[in-house]
Amino acid sequence: MTGVFSHGRLRLYLLKLLDDGPKHGYELIRLLENRFLGHYAPSAGTIYPRLQRLEVEGLVTHTAAGGRKVYEITDAGRAELGQRDTELADLESDIKASVADLSSLAGEIQTEVRGSVRDLKRELRAATRETRYGGWTVPGGTRHAPPPPDADLGAEFDRRLTDFTGEVRALVHNRRLTDTQLRTLIRTLDGALDGLRRLLR
Repeated sequence: MTGVFSHGRLRLYLLKLLDDGPKHGYELIRLLENRFLGHYAPSAGTIYPRLQRLEVEGLVTHTAAGGRKVYEITDAGRAELGQRDTELADLESDIKASVADLSSLAGEIQTEVRGSVRDLKRELRAATRETRYGGWTVPGGTRHAPPPPDADLGAEFDRRLTDFTGEVRALVHNRRLTDTQLRTLIRTLDGALDGLRRLLR
């Protein structure tokens, strides 16, 4: 769960969303995902237990509609929102800052991935030229002798991939990223993999 929702703040935000009108759990999940521009989406296991607790406390109630529970805030829930309006304003400010940070991080990662894909394309073009003309060109234009015919390129590729994985893992763990940031990185890696699949078809 994203850090802005620590210490019971998600509970407060759910009340705020229900104050805008009745909603089922899936709608609340989508609203939160939209609020975070897709960088964070709570799981059903995060949302539904909190809704049940709010119901036990008398702050929300539910009705069944189309096989789904539709939750609605009660007068007691509105009273709690009114008592915590300052806290809610602080939470909105923190969410806005968190979204800006996540968007910036996602943009940086996407830029790096695009740069890496461009480098990979250049290297593939260089490998093609090497095959045709007997030279080896790396990004930057430096020509080298081609690898010896008996070079184990499969082993070299595996070594480079292992080094890449280790470096990415070290970068991520050294920054102590939040769950939300890690989810963003995972989506970015998935996007890079899709790009490589398209490139190597």
